[in-house]
Amino acid sequence: MQDVRWKQRFANFERAFSNFIIVLNGLKENQDNLIYKMATVQAYEMVFELSWKTLKDFLKEKRVQVEFPRDVIKESFAYEIIEDGEIWIKMLDDRNATVHTYDEQKANEVVNDIKNKYYPAIEQVYNYFKKEL
Repeated sequence: MQDVRWKQRFANFERAFSNFIIVLNGLKENQDNLIYKMATVQAYEMVFELSWKTLKDFLKEKRVQVEFPRDVIKESFAYEIIEDGEIWIKMLDDRNATVHTYDEQKANEVVNDIKNKYYPAIEQVYNYFKKEL
């Protein structure tokens, strides 16, 4: 049953990741457009949420009990599912910051990190799971 859980969660993650790519492609053509920046942050929050929950379900299948995002990230790094634990911790911190406050300068910094750092990290995990299916 657990095996099915992570695969079901991954299907949702995969759809969110696909939408995330679409939004990022739109942002490339509209870098200064506030709506695209906001859409990028929203798409990132969604794909990040589904990625860490997929990691959690995958770890549970491996009999690793973790509940909180930070612990899931640490264990996923320890099990070599994610390659850069530090970037994932920064991703978590930025996700928390964007969800709870809005500061235009911080949002611009996060959008930059999403494009240049977070997308590759999420893509790496996406590719890991694709191989596990």
